[in-house]
Amino acid sequence: MPQRDRLHFLLLNIGHFLDHMFTLIFATVAALALSREWGLSYGDLLKYATPGFFAFGVFAYPAGWIADKWSREGMMVVFFVGIGLMSILTGLSQTPLQLGIGLFVIGMFAAIYHPVGLAIVVAKWKNTGMRIAVNGVWGNLGVASAALIAGYFIDNGGWRAAFIAPGLFSILIGLAYAWLRRAEIASGRNIDSVAAKSATASVLAADYRSVLLRVSVIVFVTTAISSIVFQSTTFALPKIFDERLQNIGATLAAGLNTVGLPGRADVATIIGSLAFVVFAVASMAQLVVGSLLDRFGPRSIFMTVAAIQVVFFAAMPSVQNWGALAVALGFMLGAFGQIPINDYMIGRMAQGSARARVYAIRYVVGFTVLATALPLIAFVYDRWGFDMLFRVLAVTAAVILGTVSLLPRQLPAPVPATA
Repeated sequence: MPQRDRLHFLLLNIGHFLDHMFTLIFATVAALALSREWGLSYGDLLKYATPGFFAFGVFAYPAGWIADKWSREGMMVVFFVGIGLMSILTGLSQTPLQLGIGLFVIGMFAAIYHPVGLAIVVAKWKNTGMRIAVNGVWGNLGVASAALIAGYFIDNGGWRAAFIAPGLFSILIGLAYAWLRRAEIASGRNIDSVAAKSATASVLAADYRSVLLRVSVIVFVTTAISSIVFQSTTFALPKIFDERLQNIGATLAAGLNTVGLPGRADVATIIGSLAFVVFAVASMAQLVVGSLLDRFGPRSIFMTVAAIQVVFFAAMPSVQNWGALAVALGFMLGAFGQIPINDYMIGRMAQGSARARVYAIRYVVGFTVLATALPLIAFVYDRWGFDMLFRVLAVTAAVILGTVSLLPRQLPAPVPATA
């Protein structure tokens, strides 16, 4: 791969990292700082984040439509700069309402990445499954780093810095992206150089159309259901660890502070670090899944990761300390492992000229449902605690497993066009 393409792919991956990090900074800030500083309960604070996650879903389709009609590369610059500026402004909030408005606009800009960035990745390079998996790992590292970065700044600079510093970094990346892709942005053309060619030349024969409809329904149903699982685990994990790993956090913090490392390691830093470790290790499952998708297709792989989630969610109630850490790693391996599968199927079967819009529909469904997970977390947590949430998630994962069993063993190849 030419050096310019490597840098392009790297910046797209950094974009995925930042996209998920920005949407989850508030999860750690709410759990470890604002509930104490502003005197609001965890459940009350979640209400201010919910509109932002609806924006994350609803604005995906307009973003994909503009990208297909104007420039995907130009929309990536809008993403980097816009989300950076809004994160800085959100960090300056003085009231919960101001914070909620800031999170909403962050959600609007965050909606750009998935339909646009993934359309670029799928259209430009070969080995689609592995490319999506690598890109997905970067996104999951963003999920992990949200807890790590926010926890560090809470202990060493305050929660506002957790929004402001990443915002400045995103703006700098956006300027670098604009410089690298300046010719493509100026031309306003979208080039589908690899994956689009066979799909755009295809004719939908009757058998292919029937299978395409079945796969499409399964993709969107599992997207909706798995969004509940993904949001519930990634958003709530810092709070879960805050409740269940306090003994570990206090012990590790005391040990690190005796070593004399720079900065102070308080419990918030340790909890954020443990969440980072779980997210980072679990995200590696995507690399395994990506390589297997290119070799074996999605059905058996999807069923395996769904089954993993059922087992570990069912095992989580009442588990504490090191046991909770181990079980959390297990269900996060399953939750992260399934992420590239639906994107892989869309990339294989969607036409290149409309690919950003098809991805947009997938993420409108996913992230709109994802937003409903926040009221679910608050409702279940306030009444029964996290043990009941894990039982609900075990049932949800079982529904995914049953739905995925209806997939064909191999995705059909597009029917070649006739002369």
